[in-house]
Amino acid sequence: MRVDPASLLVEGPWEHQFVSANGCRFHVATAGEDDAPLVVLLHGFPQTWYAWRAQIPALAEAGWRVAAMDLRGFGSSDKPPRGHDTRSLAADVSGVIRSLGATGAVIVGHGYGGQVAWAMPALAPAVTRAVATVSAPHPRVLRRTGVVPWQTLRSIVFAQLPSLPERKLRGDWVRQVLTAWGAPRWQPDPRAVELYTSAMRQPAAAHHVMEQARWQVRSTRRPSGRSVLSALNETIAVPVLTVHGGADRCLPPGSRDGDADFIAGRFTNVVVETAGHWVPEESPEGLTEVLLGFLDSLPTEV
Repeated sequence: MRVDPASLLVEGPWEHQFVSANGCRFHVATAGEDDAPLVVLLHGFPQTWYAWRAQIPALAEAGWRVAAMDLRGFGSSDKPPRGHDTRSLAADVSGVIRSLGATGAVIVGHGYGGQVAWAMPALAPAVTRAVATVSAPHPRVLRRTGVVPWQTLRSIVFAQLPSLPERKLRGDWVRQVLTAWGAPRWQPDPRAVELYTSAMRQPAAAHHVMEQARWQVRSTRRPSGRSVLSALNETIAVPVLTVHGGADRCLPPGSRDGDADFIAGRFTNVVVETAGHWVPEESPEGLTEVLLGFLDSLPTEV
């Protein structure tokens, strides 16, 4: 099925821009004044920038400059054959911040994007003013025995197979994952499901996305992966907010218990009891309120 690239650039109270960074071209949906402090929003798997559609205008109206980017391989951003590792993704985010003319930003990441957000203080400290993660325990915590539940481990193992996960992503897997990991009675927005699935049907998109998932597992035995994990042992000095859904069926709230081991600065944890894994979409107003409270508490230079 041929995908119209323009269909991924949904119109709304934001502007679509393409910026160059780290040797690639990235799509960002932006809102707010150019001279306002910057917040970068990083989506999770299997989504795109559109996952933040409720937060983009709300944060901009509160006085922030907002940039919701498509990570490499996702949505309308480039899909190069290399760069599936966390270090490359952190360099992407750092480069986008610079390309937008900012010297630093608050990094907010959900799910897979949250893993990148956790890495920013270690891998790109010069541009990282504060970090907020949603449904994303610290990467070192996720590697502890017993943290990831069996049903999620099955999906991780399945992702390591050749070809089949890519075919599933271009089919009905996006809808299945969104439904399975949300709160029990929550149903994903059909328009969002269609958009995320269409994004995976672009040439090379599904393969690049799955290669990133494979790197997360295979990297533990490779020098590149070990160097990233070693860097992530450093405690984080910037302010940190973590948000989890109380009904998350992918990573239950208990998986966050080790996050504090890696935070030396101010740390705030919030549980949105009624939400599952997809907090930005399941509880958009609740998450916006939590994010604004965190952002308002940061030093004025942020």
